Amino acid sequence: MDWLMIALIFYASLLLPLLVVQGTSGLASHVIATESSSAQTFVDDLGRLVIINGTPQRIVSLAPSNTEILFALGLGDKVVGVTDQDDYPPEALNKTKVGGYVTPDIEKIVALKPDLVLVAYGTPMDVIDSMVGLGLTVYGIKTTDLDDLLNDIRTVGKITGTQAKANALTSEMENTIKAVTTKTSGLQQRPRVFYMLWNDPLWTAGSGTFINELIEKAGGVNICQNITGYAEVSIEDVLASDPEIIITSKLCYDWAKNATELASTNASQTGRIYTLDDDLVQRQGPRLVEGLEWFAYFIHPEIFGKPEGS
Repeated sequence: MDWLMIALIFYASLLLPLLVVQGTSGLASHVIATESSSAQTFVDDLGRLVIINGTPQRIVSLAPSNTEILFALGLGDKVVGVTDQDDYPPEALNKTKVGGYVTPDIEKIVALKPDLVLVAYGTPMDVIDSMVGLGLTVYGIKTTDLDDLLNDIRTVGKITGTQAKANALTSEMENTIKAVTTKTSGLQQRPRVFYMLWNDPLWTAGSGTFINELIEKAGGVNICQNITGYAEVSIEDVLASDPEIIITSKLCYDWAKNATELASTNASQTGRIYTLDDDLVQRQGPRLVEGLEWFAYFIHPEIFGKPEGS
C-alpha cells in the first residue's frame, strides 16, 4: 500500500465521524472520535474540531460563565487564569487575571502554560486562531438556552474527567427547572413582564435570549418577545404594552421605581417593580436556575415562595 493510500485512509477515518456529528441535530457539542484512552476529539460550539490530550490540569477560562461551570464541577484548583470580570465564586477573584474575554492578554495566557483554554461565544476568532497557532488547546462554548447549558456542562465534565459531578449538577438543575415549569406550564393567567437592562436609552431582552426563556418558564409573557436579542426599545412601546411586572438590572432599579415615565404602568401603580443579582439571569452558568426561581417568585408570588438562601 503506497503512502497516498495510507494518507487517504487516515484522513477519511478523521472526517467520517465529523460528518456524522454535523448531521446530528439537537446537540451543541459532541465527542466524535477517540484515538486512545488519553485523547478525545470534539466539535466545539463554534464548529471547530478540538483534540483534548489527556485530562486538563491547567485551565484558563475566558468567560465568567465558564469559570462558574468549572468551579461548580470542583475544578477550582485547576483554574490558573480568568478574565477581569470573573467574580464568582469569590475564590475566582484570587486567580491570575488575563484581561477581558474579548481582549485577553495572549502573552499572559501562554505564560500560564494551560493545557486547556475555555472560551465563550464573543471571543474574536482571530484571538482564538492566535492561541491555537501558539500551540494552545482551545475549546469554545456558545450556550443558547437552558437545554444547551445543561449539555455544555456535561461536555465540560467529559473533557475534564468530572462526568459524575457534571451529571449530578445537571440533574439538580433539571429538577429545579421542572419544579417551576410543572406549576406554570398550564397557567391561563400569564402576566405581562418587561425586563429592563438599562434605562438611558431603554434596553431590553427579546426572543432568543435567556431572559426571555426564564420569563416564559416562570409563567409570564415578555412584552418585548417580538424583538430579537438584546435591543433598544422605546418608552412609547413599553407604555403601550402596559407591563404588569417590571424586572430591572440593579443599576437602573432606583430609576424604574421613581420614573415618572413609567408611572402610568400597571407595574408601577401596583408596586411590582423588582430587581435581583444580575448575574443570575445574565450570566450563562449554573446559577441561571436560581434566576428562574426568582422570576417565578416575582411573577407568581401566589404560587412560589421566596427562593431559599435569599
